Amino acid sequence: MNPVKIGIAGLGTVGCGTVDVLIRNADEIARRAGRGIQVSRALVKNISKDRSCDLNGVELTTNPEDLLNDPEIEIIVELMGGDSGIALELVQGAIACGKHVVTANKALIAVNGNQLFAAAQKKGTMIAFESAVAGGIPIIKVIREGFSGNVIRRLAGIINGTGNFIMSEMRTKQRSFQDVLVEAQDLGYAEADPAFDVQGTDAAHKLTILASIAFGIPLQFSHVYTEGIDKIESEDVEHAKTLGFRIKHLGIAAQVTDGIELRVHPCLVPENRLLANVEGVMNAVLVDGDAVGPTLHYGAGAGAGPTASAVVADLVDVVRTLTTDPENRVPHLAFQANSLSDIPILPIDEVSSAYYLRLNAINRPGVLADVTRILGDLNISIEAIQQKGDGSPDEFLPIVILTQVTLEKNMNCALERLAQLETVNSDIVRIRLENLNWS
Repeated sequence: MNPVKIGIAGLGTVGCGTVDVLIRNADEIARRAGRGIQVSRALVKNISKDRSCDLNGVELTTNPEDLLNDPEIEIIVELMGGDSGIALELVQGAIACGKHVVTANKALIAVNGNQLFAAAQKKGTMIAFESAVAGGIPIIKVIREGFSGNVIRRLAGIINGTGNFIMSEMRTKQRSFQDVLVEAQDLGYAEADPAFDVQGTDAAHKLTILASIAFGIPLQFSHVYTEGIDKIESEDVEHAKTLGFRIKHLGIAAQVTDGIELRVHPCLVPENRLLANVEGVMNAVLVDGDAVGPTLHYGAGAGAGPTASAVVADLVDVVRTLTTDPENRVPHLAFQANSLSDIPILPIDEVSSAYYLRLNAINRPGVLADVTRILGDLNISIEAIQQKGDGSPDEFLPIVILTQVTLEKNMNCALERLAQLETVNSDIVRIRLENLNWS
């Protein structure tokens, strides 16, 4: 049987990695897919640029229409990135032409996925996006297919390797955020403009996708509460370590009584939890199903090989289903399109969490009592409290407090009142605390 011909848009790190895997493992891929997979054309910005992969027999073009109008190309692989522009137009054009799509573009799926999936279903084509989340970890397939007999109750993940590298280096080597960020850029882990990574946008894109397939809800990127790691200070990393915690940048989604939590932010995590021990640029996702219980999925979240592994796996899945009835394919978002739920996404004010607080207060009798009274008035119970240092009277000293679980709006009110005390510096640090005791 003739090989399936594909067009690749983007021959950067992941694009060349995909070409390498398709060539290196061609026989094994054909055995799994039932047919060979051959790159026919590739869309690039600069045809004359040197590339690391073998492009023998691949026609390069700078015109997207060359991929869309080629009748032999059955699948288009979009690896350019971005939620608009050429990437979006190419995917929309592919669907309109009846071609299947494989993409690693989490922003495209998180922002435009609802419309794209509806168009693809109407046209009878597939959009596969395993490589959009957590690189080489097959977490989409695990949740969408492996856990299809479960009610997913919650998930939490380290889903941005750049942020995890920064937090790991800050803890293990007592370095500042800015210092580690510069190294991450030098190593190629962070972009020249690292905002998407360190401000949480990248993780929010990925969490949007995970929550949709876990809970059967439409993609709702605009409803994800997002907070980055760019305000984390070295002293808080050290205080957390002293208290038996590590600070991790987590994406958290959970079904609760009143709706669904969707949030990305730094968290104190107990140092004995598995997620707390995921270091460097690695990713990990903890998923809790009612039948299977908590499961942890760990691996490389980015890079040529791991991401190409996921891209090729999607290609194999698409090739396997080229001759199947479109109505009997695995749904894009795990649940049948007409069965997606309208469960509300909770605003962050209605989310409950424990908290780490650090505030600077004057070393004077009665100040600590004022602090604890404000927390008590708002029904915020204290788990632990420490005053750091042995300063002289009337010197500002740091106070570290761990609270029990309370509503975010109660904590916000408490922080406003604490900041109004003349004896307390208004620059109060607040980091949420997640015990992740799901067993």
